[in-house]
Amino acid sequence: MEISPDYNQDKERISLYVSKDIKEEWQTFAKNQNYSTLSKLIREALRFFIQCKGLDLSNLSHDLKEPLTSIKGYLQLIVETQGDTIDSNIISILKNVLNQCSVLENKIVEHLDNFEFDLEAEDFNQKLKYDILLIEDDQETVNLLTSYFESMKIVCKGVLSGFKGLKELKRYAPKLILLDIILPDINGYEILKRIKEDNKLKNIPIFILTAIPSIEVEKKALDLGATGSISKPFNLTDFDVIYKYLKKK
Repeated sequence: MEISPDYNQDKERISLYVSKDIKEEWQTFAKNQNYSTLSKLIREALRFFIQCKGLDLSNLSHDLKEPLTSIKGYLQLIVETQGDTIDSNIISILKNVLNQCSVLENKIVEHLDNFEFDLEAEDFNQKLKYDILLIEDDQETVNLLTSYFESMKIVCKGVLSGFKGLKELKRYAPKLILLDIILPDINGYEILKRIKEDNKLKNIPIFILTAIPSIEVEKKALDLGATGSISKPFNLTDFDVIYKYLKKK
């Protein structure tokens, strides 16, 4: 490959590793179409594709986040339970990957927030009392469980992030909380701790939802004050304990 001698990074933002002919072709196109950078062209092309195809970014975000959640959960499990037996350099690498997963999750949740139920727009419905607050970042799981409990004459409200769950608890105290451990913004352990430190909320029973198959995870949740736990993937019959618990109220 021949490197163009008049390369100007500030002007072009194009890789050095292209032929002079290709670069000149791009410069001509960019000048005629008024594109200052290649990234601008890509962004506009993606925007056009979304508008024409009706691409659902909420589904895309969830599809990306599902494997991220699993990776993050297992990394946390390894660091927490095997940290003393693994070489410190490896632990450092695992923590770095974990941090990068968190950064990417935060980016994804920004998109997910755009597809959540708007509290103000749904103000009429939000005035209705409900039995269960479900704090779970997967929309399909929220839809499934809210429909399931509805069939059992139990009203369940779902929110898709930890901070939205805490915000909702300031507005209304439900009879019971279903809480996912791994969330995009704040983990379930921290939410559990905050709830148990709040005199107005501390007596609300909390059942943990977790995809991490570990006795240590369950023990930690119970030590923080959880009433019980339900493992993912779950069967709907696993929630019979919730039904029976609420009927005692």
